[in-house]
Amino acid sequence: MRLGIISDTHGLLRPEVHDVFREVDRILHAGDVGEEEILTELALIAPVTAVYGNTDGSWLRGRLPKVARETIDGFTVIVTHGDQLGVPDPERLKNEFPDADVIIYGHTHLPLIRDLPDFSVVLNPGSAGPRRFDLPVTVAIMETEPGIPPRARIVPLP
Repeated sequence: MRLGIISDTHGLLRPEVHDVFREVDRILHAGDVGEEEILTELALIAPVTAVYGNTDGSWLRGRLPKVARETIDGFTVIVTHGDQLGVPDPERLKNEFPDADVIIYGHTHLPLIRDLPDFSVVLNPGSAGPRRFDLPVTVAIMETEPGIPPRARIVPLP
């Protein structure tokens, strides 16, 4: 399965996301969505699993979970914004979700892929919304296949 992973859109869905996610089977959004229209537009590409982030308003908080747990190709996948841990990092997230095979998070706006010793993967796709803090604008693609460790890459957006 091919997953499009996005976070921290903050109300902006760049047109390039449509091209990068063109062939994905599912989309995972790790919070700070900004507006419900972002999720509606993403759903035109593929089914969306999303969580709310610390800047999302009451409408999204009332409709999205803080943490989503999915099983994808036999892998336990956690999607969270991560702000409940202060400044999330791979080790703290793995301690919080020890049974997860894949942990997707946002909040820091820093793209990161970390393979852990137990063969689990922690991934932050970075921020796909308005450019902030001189950080790159990015999303991620992850490919899963039963019995094979997930493979992921960060994709910069212009």
